[in-house]
Amino acid sequence: MSHVHANARFVPLGISVLTVSDTRGFDRDGSGDLLSERLSEAGHVLVDRRIVPDDIYRIRAVVSKWVVRDDVQVILVNGGTGFTVRDTTPEALAPLFDRAIDGYGELFRQLSYDSIGTSTVQSRAVGGVANRTLIFAMPGSPKACATAWEGILESQLDARTRPCNFVAMVMPEQQACASREAVVPDHGQGVHA
Repeated sequence: MSHVHANARFVPLGISVLTVSDTRGFDRDGSGDLLSERLSEAGHVLVDRRIVPDDIYRIRAVVSKWVVRDDVQVILVNGGTGFTVRDTTPEALAPLFDRAIDGYGELFRQLSYDSIGTSTVQSRAVGGVANRTLIFAMPGSPKACATAWEGILESQLDARTRPCNFVAMVMPEQQACASREAVVPDHGQGVHA
């Protein structure tokens, strides 16, 4: 975890949006529209946007192409996180993760409890990091996407959020605070890098 300097500046991130649905096209993709609008309003760049059917391999193929792109630092996936036979987004994404971000799903369910009560246990919202690319999956309703964006993602994708955020993880040129500088050994004596 990197702590944030008090004088940190906003850093626009390249974000791709993937809607997972067997039935929606761009003309009826309210969740994809919402996420695209919110990230742009926040100052980020919408790099790409796609819709794929609820299919593990199609989901994984699109996300795999995005995680190797230098201009994509974040991938937002909506849909396919429930418990029906066709809901396979978590299974598609989990093998790609170098590390899971368990707290994302936990916090999403906590926030959604206020609006949908115990039904939140049926949400399998997941997050992880693959090749220094953040991936966050959320349910496919616009309300759930708004909960994820407003309650978690907007602040965690802002380099000014203190005490810490994810920007330094995906943008290595962003510096952590002085108290987190690495100590590099110099013939037995510590030298700050």
